[in-house]
Amino acid sequence: MSQFFYVHPETPQARLITQAVDIIKKGGVVVYPTDSGYALGCQMENKQALERICQIRRLNDKHNFTLLCRDLSELSLYTRVDNIAFRLLRNNTPGAYTFIFKGTKEVPRRLMNAKRKTIGIRVPDNNIALALLEALGEPMMSTSLILPGKDTTEADPDEIRDQLEHAVDLIMHGGYLGEQPTTVIDFSEGDIDIVRIGAGDITPFE
Repeated sequence: MSQFFYVHPETPQARLITQAVDIIKKGGVVVYPTDSGYALGCQMENKQALERICQIRRLNDKHNFTLLCRDLSELSLYTRVDNIAFRLLRNNTPGAYTFIFKGTKEVPRRLMNAKRKTIGIRVPDNNIALALLEALGEPMMSTSLILPGKDTTEADPDEIRDQLEHAVDLIMHGGYLGEQPTTVIDFSEGDIDIVRIGAGDITPFE
């Protein structure tokens, strides 16, 4: 049975954020709010937690996982990014985007796309998610909470509780959100490839 926290969307309670980070560091899987619906997260290095997320979403090794970052200062450690891409990211983060780059050796191999050696990077525009990352002190492995058979992110934490309370360790109720997933933009081959149009405005990248 998962825990269920009511977290203030503007001023997240420090006590609840600390408890959530403790759950993540102990190998837990958490559901948390972002600026594009709810997402699943776990500690970057935890193989068992990642496997549980793959089971919930029925993901295969072709999926591009995402490192959720508090800001762009962590970008160069985990990805190979050129100056043009960096300027675009700097002008459009935080926001409802996932950016795909070639990963560095700092990224656990199981998180990268097996064939392309790529990883998603995301800086969310959500106070709860950013507070989590600040307290965690490192990026969090993340993927949008899109349940099997659906193409939109889950937006209602009460419905999420009905469906996943036995599959995750914590659900953070941060309000009722939009159902659009992130806009996905791939920089990994040098050009700008808009892979998915979602909540983020594609105009700056066209």
